[in-house]
Amino acid sequence: MEQHGGWPGRSPWIREAVAGLPRDLFAPDRLWHWDGNAYVPVDRAVDPSPWVELLYADPDAAAITQVIDGLATSSLSCQAVVVDMLDSLLLEPGHRVLELGTGTGWNAALLAERVGAERVTTVETDPTVAQTARVRLREHAPGVRGRVGDGSLGASDPIAPATAPYDRVIATYAVDRVPWAWVAQTRPGGRIVLPWGRLGHVALTVADDGRSASGWVQGLAQFMPDRNAAATASPDFVAVRGHGEPQHEGPWRRDLAPLRDDWDLRFTLRVALPDLHVTVAADDDGLNAWLYDDASWAVIAANGDGTATAHQGGTRRLADELDRAWEAWSALGCPSRYDFGLTVEEHRQYAWAKDPVTGPRWP
Repeated sequence: MEQHGGWPGRSPWIREAVAGLPRDLFAPDRLWHWDGNAYVPVDRAVDPSPWVELLYADPDAAAITQVIDGLATSSLSCQAVVVDMLDSLLLEPGHRVLELGTGTGWNAALLAERVGAERVTTVETDPTVAQTARVRLREHAPGVRGRVGDGSLGASDPIAPATAPYDRVIATYAVDRVPWAWVAQTRPGGRIVLPWGRLGHVALTVADDGRSASGWVQGLAQFMPDRNAAATASPDFVAVRGHGEPQHEGPWRRDLAPLRDDWDLRFTLRVALPDLHVTVAADDDGLNAWLYDDASWAVIAANGDGTATAHQGGTRRLADELDRAWEAWSALGCPSRYDFGLTVEEHRQYAWAKDPVTGPRWP
């Protein structure tokens, strides 16, 4: 973290909290490692060195703590992003904090170091995960209020009525649509930090009248998705593509390298085309891209001579939509992810670029 400049200067308390509550205090004895084909268990008692490597080798890597049916369903978030989000929260002693997604309990314990355990309420949807976290919190941050429930509802039950509305709300799992309960349970002027979509985390400030919350993208963050959303995830490319012939073919005139390498472009496309899945990879002919949503697909295939062809099928022309969104980004001056923000109201929410009032918007 020191070598990468990962410790935020404005929040020295975070480094002190992490030093006093290192990740291994909250990690389960079994972690999971992706071997390129599947998740394989790494047990602390059997393989202590690989277990430690999964926790500490890379501050930008999460440690997978639960796998169900071959899919990672819970993790100990990467230290760099945990620190970055805590810094974005602008947490002060005495604040009342609601956390959505208890996980191992590590983040809740760090919050408690700053505000006091009795001022932290944390909600976890998985009863098994919640029970394990409860044991760790009882040892390292006694007084944190924990409950099992649907995080999208916030802390709407009477577990701790004296603590609401909250001064700060932080989510540790990604959502595409911010639950209004999170805004409704935060005081005017309070702050909400959450991983939004598949690429970034945002910090929202609740308006003085409590009828909206708005704020800027703070950085990149890839977190576990909301389990309700994951349960209804899109089919994969092969299922959408099927075996039929493309309905449209035509030349593709852009270099695909920025689509693979430029995270500002990728974030913009996430904003403009939120249901579009994009994969870029190289073969002997050059770079290729695969695009799909629930019912449409496109393949941008390199021809081996420096040109490429877009093959498209389904109800939408995804390659054409990608091209138009890319062109709109260029016309705006290629804004970075930090030029974007999000506004949440009870019945609508939208992303914007450069200015929340006068800038372009995307629902």
